[in-house]
Amino acid sequence: MKVKIANSDHELRMAAEVLLQLRDSYDVDSLIHQIHEQQKEGYQIAYVESDNRILCVAGFIVGNKLAWGKHIYIDDLVTCEKHRSTGAGAFMIDWLKSYAKDHDCKQIHLDSGVQRFPVHKFYLREGFNIVSHHFSISEINI
Repeated sequence: MKVKIANSDHELRMAAEVLLQLRDSYDVDSLIHQIHEQQKEGYQIAYVESDNRILCVAGFIVGNKLAWGKHIYIDDLVTCEKHRSTGAGAFMIDWLKSYAKDHDCKQIHLDSGVQRFPVHKFYLREGFNIVSHHFSISEINI
């Protein structure tokens, strides 16, 4: 297994097939369009590859906040259904930890839906802690 950063539309199209398992409100073209928009602000797609197959995809951004300092925020993390429980997700998390160290980030953050219990067990096993509640207003009605 190795991790690569998607730099071409071909790589994004391959990664999109896995990302759609998490972000099913998109189709391939609209997802790639959205990724391009987010890339303008520093968003990156990393993927775990083995035998020319994408096993796991992470979308992330390096940010800086008063609360966290320089950090990585993982927007999207999904292991292909066919390759779950193969170590690909843990491999990606290890890579993200190394990437964080190499880029002087002190923390890694992500949000996960409250109903996703199996994923929460994975994150806890990988060293994440539940440290806050995330609140949102999903529709601004003024």
